[in-house]
Amino acid sequence: MKDARNRVLVCGAAAVSAALAVSVGVLLSGYDVPLSLLLACCASCLATFSSLLFRVIDAWSTTTYRCRRPGCDFHLRLTLTDAAENRRWQEIAAHHPHRG
Repeated sequence: MKDARNRVLVCGAAAVSAALAVSVGVLLSGYDVPLSLLLACCASCLATFSSLLFRVIDAWSTTTYRCRRPGCDFHLRLTLTDAAENRRWQEIAAHHPHRG
């Protein structure tokens, strides 16, 4: 279920990014921007919008566990895990060996 939802979100993010890049290209073409510069701007907009949306999707589907002990920097990130796997890693994070 989570894999299918993630695939749909990624495909949607790619489509939205492409649509935004094309709209920027259409707006710039009205100012007689040279084709090479227009393509470069559209490509950079596509990369930027895709990166932003992929980071948002990744943050939305990721769980982070951190050690609450002062001075300990132990943390782990889980992406697309089921409840049992999530619980197992939560227990590992709670009982990890501390430094010092």
